[in-house]
Amino acid sequence: MGVIRTVETFRLRIDKGAPPDAPRFVASPRVRSIYPTADETLLVRIATDDAVGWGEALAPASPEAPGALVDHVFAPALIGADLATGVRPLTRRLQQTGRERGHLSGIQADALAAIDTALWDLLGHELGLPAHLLLGGSERAHVPVYLTSVEGSDDAARAASARAARDAGHTRFKLHLTTSPEETLASYDAVSDAVGPGARIAVDAHWVHQLGDARRLARGLDERGAWFFEAPLAPEDLAGHVTLAAGAITPIAVGEAMRHRFEFAQWAQAQAVRIAQPDIGRTGITEGLAIAGVLEAQHVPIAPHHSMATGIAYAAGLHVCAAADDLLAMEWSPHVLRRSAGFMDVSPLELARGDDGGSPLGGSVPLPSGPGLGLTVDDDAVRALAAG
Repeated sequence: MGVIRTVETFRLRIDKGAPPDAPRFVASPRVRSIYPTADETLLVRIATDDAVGWGEALAPASPEAPGALVDHVFAPALIGADLATGVRPLTRRLQQTGRERGHLSGIQADALAAIDTALWDLLGHELGLPAHLLLGGSERAHVPVYLTSVEGSDDAARAASARAARDAGHTRFKLHLTTSPEETLASYDAVSDAVGPGARIAVDAHWVHQLGDARRLARGLDERGAWFFEAPLAPEDLAGHVTLAAGAITPIAVGEAMRHRFEFAQWAQAQAVRIAQPDIGRTGITEGLAIAGVLEAQHVPIAPHHSMATGIAYAAGLHVCAAADDLLAMEWSPHVLRRSAGFMDVSPLELARGDDGGSPLGGSVPLPSGPGLGLTVDDDAVRALAAG
């Protein structure tokens, strides 16, 4: 087994059509966060003499911050380490470097997520085995996914987008709606009418509601048989989520802002969440699988989140989905392929197709079967993107 020789970081800025003079970040009055005008992310490359592994941190707002932690704290601790130790002890050792500094949370967790994913990818390439086998194997050849890119600025456009996706074979959808309960339900109805019976539709409110409005909206979603209600309240409002979940039939889904098993366990034990959404670009593979384990004991399935990261973090999520016992589905968007196409082969992340090459099989992604994450990353292309 090899010894780790290099640990490198790459901050990528991937143009998605914003004007050249656009500010780096924008904020919406209806959403409790900022977003970049171009997709940004942090990649980590770890190499032995014989193999290379890639990882990614979901860090769309200033990826330089977790990158600095990797460069100045974690890389010196990793270089010279023997991969024969295995990934979990190495990740655990790095977690302990900042135990009194939020070692499982925030930017430190983001940085470790990228390293941990890269280590699993590296170990898989050293051994010639896919990551899901190293994690214990999988009974699924495909990971069920739901379409999160039902796009449009009004209900007619959303309905048209959803109808086209249903015609292409999708059966599971998520709507991003940050309007009033009444407007949100009207949008839901427009999409529901467009896709017809048999489809599953979820609503993501991006934390915009106070408890009263969230309860009104939950009642409307209950009447419509919605799939789940995501991010209804501020992500720190545990008590509010307990109250909301207790009165709702529609499962309450949270977790993209969380990073470790202890936090998820607290929410599950309080019955504040019925569907958990860890983002493997923020947890890493090791912690992501640990999260799935503690949630299984509370009968809470996982539905991993994925937003602005590339195919590296997405593939890591697929392997966690493969190894998790209680899986609902994973978020999917064609934008993952767009962000990734400039520096990797995206074919392992494409939707499953019928035998005739036709429509997606209800919305699923075949489990990558190559070594590590199952991806082929172009080193030169990554370096050129990072330099540009």
